[in-house]
Amino acid sequence: MYSTKIDPKFNNNQNPKVGLIALASDYMIEKDFINIIKDKKIDFFVNRIECFNPLTKENLIKMSEKVTDVTNDILPGEKIDCVVYACTSGTIATGFKSIEDKIKKAKPEAEVTTPSTASIKALKKLNLNKIAIFTPYPKKLNDEVIDFFKKENFSITSNSYFDIESDIDIGKVDPDYLYEVLSKMDLNGADALFISCTALPALSIIDKLEKKLGKIVLSSNQALIWHTLNKVGFNDTIDGFGKLFLKN
Repeated sequence: MYSTKIDPKFNNNQNPKVGLIALASDYMIEKDFINIIKDKKIDFFVNRIECFNPLTKENLIKMSEKVTDVTNDILPGEKIDCVVYACTSGTIATGFKSIEDKIKKAKPEAEVTTPSTASIKALKKLNLNKIAIFTPYPKKLNDEVIDFFKKENFSITSNSYFDIESDIDIGKVDPDYLYEVLSKMDLNGADALFISCTALPALSIIDKLEKKLGKIVLSSNQALIWHTLNKVGFNDTIDGFGKLFLKN
């Protein structure tokens, strides 16, 4: 038998690489990302981060301590174009700068986005100042989300929440029931409805909600994916996931 050594030829025209840090208990974030980016030339990699219940500011900050290690394990030694930290309340609790610094310790060249910062970008892109907010969180965490948007100079016209203490239970919410609840929210005076949390099954009902309510609807996952695509150079309009994707 003869063995022949052949020199490999590598592809120099690689797709943009997106690294997603998903909560270990999140049902929805990967599915939502894939639904939107599946036809795009993007390489998508996921690593999961340990999370802690009940949902409190202290536990969200505790979770963030592992961000550098989790980021480093996404294609170790390889450059990532954009690293996505997929926790809305976690970024609000910890602060974007802290999350960004932890990610850049592992991937210094990467762009960074999070649901809370992406949502602010989306609201400003659409010139929306008065918002109704829905969260699935316990009351204290719900109120911290409201305070975050107020500090960003948005006016909060109304708020509803589920008071769910476990992240894994958020992903089990019936989307048809969620649609029914959101359809009945008080949106008087609001420019838009914002639905918080990456684990909540909201993306699939946004288009239908906008038609029903006559208002722009944003969700954590929708804004996060929109901002990620912008970060890696994809600005095409996309049908079926709300007006945000038609305003690029």
